[in-house]
Amino acid sequence: MTFKEKVNVLIAEGLLEKPSIFLIDLTITDAFKIIVSLDGDNGVLLQDCIDVSRAIENNLDREEQDFSLEVASVGVGSPLKMVRQYKKNIGRTLIVNTNGEKIEAELVDANEDFIILSWEAREPKKLGKGKETVQKEQQIPYTEIKEAIVTVTF
Repeated sequence: MTFKEKVNVLIAEGLLEKPSIFLIDLTITDAFKIIVSLDGDNGVLLQDCIDVSRAIENNLDREEQDFSLEVASVGVGSPLKMVRQYKKNIGRTLIVNTNGEKIEAELVDANEDFIILSWEAREPKKLGKGKETVQKEQQIPYTEIKEAIVTVTF
């Protein structure tokens, strides 16, 4: 079993007791710095990071392989990577970059294949001069999304 496989198993075991927490990313550098990014259906607490960190650190032998360890929750401005992240952010505003456009809109639905965004846009009136506000909705498959970030509003 490789070092990365061993760390993956330890993370999975550490998350067994926390079904609402899930792994977003695991990186191990050439210098054996382990970087673990977590997210949760209801957010990630400091204690969650501590528990996962202990699950890894207490079960790896530094005599066998020296390492450093960093366990953290994904940041607010981090791109969404998993379907589970999209589902937990329904009702929030996203900035979505696709293969040709950038859309800032409310995420109204997410399933295993695509997301649905809704927003208001100003478009020329069908009759007469001027513009009118229209409600737009677009279904975007995950395969077309280059990057999606939750916007923070105060």
